[in-house]
Amino acid sequence: MQALLLAACLGLGGFCLALTRRLRKLNDLETGLGGAIAIMAAEVDRLERAIRQARDEATAASQGLAEEIETARRERAIWDLRQRIGAAAAEAPRTEGRRLRKRAGVADG
Repeated sequence: MQALLLAACLGLGGFCLALTRRLRKLNDLETGLGGAIAIMAAEVDRLERAIRQARDEATAASQGLAEEIETARRERAIWDLRQRIGAAAAEAPRTEGRRLRKRAGVADG
């Protein structure tokens, strides 16, 4: 019975050694899963920085575009106002000549 127990213990010891070696290989930062995890973590950080930078650039471009649109609206409103003033001035009857005639008539009377 003791021989069987000794053989089982030796077998378990060998199995533990094999598992230890496999675990070390798996956690190796160069070739194992640990390395893959480290690379993925670095890539996630890089992508987060790129997303943040793209978001900041998009926000700045959006603000610039909003300012350009507002400027264009103001310029359009000024242009419309000038057109209306010009049209109103062209349509307004000339009253200067009539006033001169009336004044001349008042002076005669």
